[in-house]
Amino acid sequence: MVINLFIFKTPDIPKPPGRIIPTRNTDTSVVVTWTEPPDAKELVGYYIESSVVGSGHWEPCNNNPVKGTRFICHGLVNGEKYIFRVRAVNAAGLSEFSQDSEPIEVQAAIGGGLLHGVCPELSGKADGLTDCTTSWEGMHESSQPIFDTDALLKCNAKFSRDPLPSSSDKLGSTGDDNLREMVKDAITSAPQKVVAKQASKSQAQDPLTMEKVKKKKNIDITSHLCVIHVETAAPSPPYDITVLESVRDSMVLGWKQPKTIGGTEITGYYVNYREVIGGVPGKWREANIKAVTERAYRIENLKENMVYQFQVAAANLAGVGTPSLPSKPFKCEEWTIAVPGPPHDVTYTEVRKDSLVLLWKEPVYTGRSPVTGYYIDMKETEAKEEHWRSVNEKPLQKKYMKIAGLTEGVSYVFRVRATNQAGVGRPSDPTDPVVAETRPGTKEVVVNVDDDGVISLNFECDQMSPNSKFVWSKNYEPIEDDSRLDIDTKGGKSKAIFKDLGEDDLGIYSCVVTDTDGVSSGYTLDEEEMKRLLALSHEHKFPTIPLASELAVEILEKGEVRFWMQAEKLSGNAKANFVFNDKEIFNGEKYKMKVDQHTGLIEMIMDKLEDKDEGTYTFQLQDGKATNQSSLVLIGDVFKKLRDEAEFQRKEWHRKQGPHFVDQLGWEVTDECNVMLKCKVANIKKETHIVWYKDDREIMVDEEHDFKDGVCTLLISEFSKKDTGIYEVILKDDRGKDISELKLTDTAFADLMNEVCRRIDLKIQSTAEGIRLYSFVTYYVEDLRVGWVHNDTQIKFTDRVKTGVTGEQIWLQINEPTPQDKGKYTMELFDGKTGHKKTVDLSGQAFDEAFAEFQRLKQAAIAEKNRARVLGGLPDVVTIQEGKALNLSCTVWGDPTPEVSWLKNEKSFVSDANCILKFESGKNVSFTISAVSTLDSGKYSLVVKNKYGTETSDVTVIVISVSGQTDTAKHAVSIPGQSQNNVTAPKKKKTTTTSKPQQEKKGKSIFTFPDDCSKGKKFKYHVMYQSLPLRSPIYRMHS
Repeated sequence: MVINLFIFKTPDIPKPPGRIIPTRNTDTSVVVTWTEPPDAKELVGYYIESSVVGSGHWEPCNNNPVKGTRFICHGLVNGEKYIFRVRAVNAAGLSEFSQDSEPIEVQAAIGGGLLHGVCPELSGKADGLTDCTTSWEGMHESSQPIFDTDALLKCNAKFSRDPLPSSSDKLGSTGDDNLREMVKDAITSAPQKVVAKQASKSQAQDPLTMEKVKKKKNIDITSHLCVIHVETAAPSPPYDITVLESVRDSMVLGWKQPKTIGGTEITGYYVNYREVIGGVPGKWREANIKAVTERAYRIENLKENMVYQFQVAAANLAGVGTPSLPSKPFKCEEWTIAVPGPPHDVTYTEVRKDSLVLLWKEPVYTGRSPVTGYYIDMKETEAKEEHWRSVNEKPLQKKYMKIAGLTEGVSYVFRVRATNQAGVGRPSDPTDPVVAETRPGTKEVVVNVDDDGVISLNFECDQMSPNSKFVWSKNYEPIEDDSRLDIDTKGGKSKAIFKDLGEDDLGIYSCVVTDTDGVSSGYTLDEEEMKRLLALSHEHKFPTIPLASELAVEILEKGEVRFWMQAEKLSGNAKANFVFNDKEIFNGEKYKMKVDQHTGLIEMIMDKLEDKDEGTYTFQLQDGKATNQSSLVLIGDVFKKLRDEAEFQRKEWHRKQGPHFVDQLGWEVTDECNVMLKCKVANIKKETHIVWYKDDREIMVDEEHDFKDGVCTLLISEFSKKDTGIYEVILKDDRGKDISELKLTDTAFADLMNEVCRRIDLKIQSTAEGIRLYSFVTYYVEDLRVGWVHNDTQIKFTDRVKTGVTGEQIWLQINEPTPQDKGKYTMELFDGKTGHKKTVDLSGQAFDEAFAEFQRLKQAAIAEKNRARVLGGLPDVVTIQEGKALNLSCTVWGDPTPEVSWLKNEKSFVSDANCILKFESGKNVSFTISAVSTLDSGKYSLVVKNKYGTETSDVTVIVISVSGQTDTAKHAVSIPGQSQNNVTAPKKKKTTTTSKPQQEKKGKSIFTFPDDCSKGKKFKYHVMYQSLPLRSPIYRMHS
């Protein structure tokens, strides 16, 4: 650190500055330089004026004194010619104006001119390059110490100007802690400010040594002031010098910025060149005396076809740095290629773990046609040349690109190629390697809208050096138009404030912090984001109370009208105004108003809505600065509907004070296809009566309603057309009555019948004859007509395919089905107006299962028809007297002819001399015992059998022993009525023969032997039954 102490005394009015030299800068600005007045004492600064040539009118270029001998005049008109003049100022007053400068046309310059802080005066050489005096007059006002002009004018101290060291001098330190404290105290306590001057090592040997400085701690600070100036190192050499354009007598060079800038920003570059003849380099020559601000410079007055080498040195406030190594030899010759030259100044910014932004400048040499776009190439740093790959398929029109998809931690290099109509030119030099990474502490540009609605972009940096600056750009071009933005920087924070955000502000905004390791960030402002920010800004400027719901209206239970709205949040100071047709209304008899700050609910209740209440209702809210309102228009049909609804609700409330219907009378179809009329009632008591009517005639019901669950029902069985009509139910008691009506005519009746038909399902049933499709109903509605469709074709009924209705079943019978009967069957029901369809799919597994069941049932029917069976003839019981003859016979049937066998007491029994068993003609079976004895008593079973089945008919024989005989004895046979036999539970017949006459009993026929039957005569009794049901059997007697 070097301390420069300036001592002030009463000055004289300065003389005019000299050598006013304007230099082109941009298309709206010119750099003006001058030399300070001779014997200048205690100068405060300079004022610069400009004038359009020939106008005679002068305009000031600065409002405050410029502390250096260089100034950029902005706001000039492109293409106009200007002249400039300067005058100096010190504590004694203003000097005369200098002589006018030479005219200069305002036009952007490719290179040349001075950058901030670089002085035009020559003070020495540094490695063959021109060095400049780095005094305060060489600094732009942005980098100069701040002067308090009034304080300087009052100051009596003398101002001295000693030359500053060149870059070839060695910079030494002359400060220590005591000196630092002294300077610090001077800065913070003095009301006047004086400029401090750099001191070199040689100056450190002057009588004003550190010891002397220490002794001057008690100096009068009100008339003397010390200011610290921190010395910085000169930049390191630029590198990668390349030729951007070559013509017969000039060449444009480009180079890369030094890797080390010395702690402060680079203020310019100096270029040297030398001829190379036969491989032998000549003497270095200066290409420019004034430092160039860009990293591209045209060297004039070269020799055609001569080979040259170049070197470049960078300068900052510390001086000119070491020149670069000599470039490779370049031949000065006219470029005639049609394609563009290489882009230059390729840099990167906003480096993140997966992306970065690449910037470049257009080629100096554009070829034979304008540049139409750019291609970006990239590769990993260590990859070979053949691994370059293109990033974009179509040429870019812009001179920047955000490259995404990078791999974190990988090092990359990039290059750019320009293209025109002739083709793609050679690529630029590769960038320096860059690692894709997001460094710890990386911050991004953040958009903010403050409470006043001001929109700004904000960026912070905690890695700044004392010389770091925030540099904002739009679309990666410096922001020169300050009419759209204000830049406000304080410490490590900077913000770009939009003055009036609009479509002109759309673009990509980026901020770079200089003298850091690449601290930068970008923010894209597109149309959608702009709309969002403008809406947010408007909301902050004119805050509104957020509403949870807008103003709405509803009818209350008693017919009152409630207007209400709800805010999301209200403070205790919130208030509301209620307006009707632009007139404020107040709480009173008609309006009941309420504001609930806790819930945010605002409501107004009107007792009754009248015709005069038609109009617009508005609730206006205010809560501090925030406001909001909501309106509701009630006019025309909307108002009439609301008024009628309120009147209806009022009547409804009165109706519900007595017994009333909650749900009006309606109908439903039960699972049995009956129709049930039902309604729901409320406010019922024991004395409440309910009466049903149909077409104004009372319906007599079988039982009293118990009003269980508040539901009343009336069931109508087999509902049909005869039940159409108007049904009415009345509730009444001493509190009043209520009526509910239901019309079951026309459309309503059709709808009901549609529901009845909808309940009918179509099913599949197998029978012994085939397959039957049917639907069960509790009853058949005679108004319905039934049709059947097979695979969308109407079925033609035959003996094999029939339809009909049997009791509760509507059916379609398919006898002896075949595969052709597979498919979709539809039953169509018609009620005269509407058709109803029920469908069943008789195919696939459904057909296979139904057909298999049909086959099984068919075989079972055949077996049942042809099985062996006893048709009739054997009684259940025979009672006979010992010694008598017993002859029983019956008929059997079966196909094939059954086998016949007998059992006695469950044991096999065959014919013998006493008992003769016969089976004749395949159907007649006889059982004869010539003289029965008690041994013949028992249970006899006739068993008939064939392949389809077996049947057994049992007869019990009871033999009565003889106890006495008379000639007139009468014998009777008791035979029961008709007996029907079946496979599972055959019924038995009972025949009784006695010696005493029997009275006829119910269910029996009594046969009495003739009187001439005497002892010794034999009788044969043959009982024969018919298969048809008859009232009595036919008896035949044989001797």
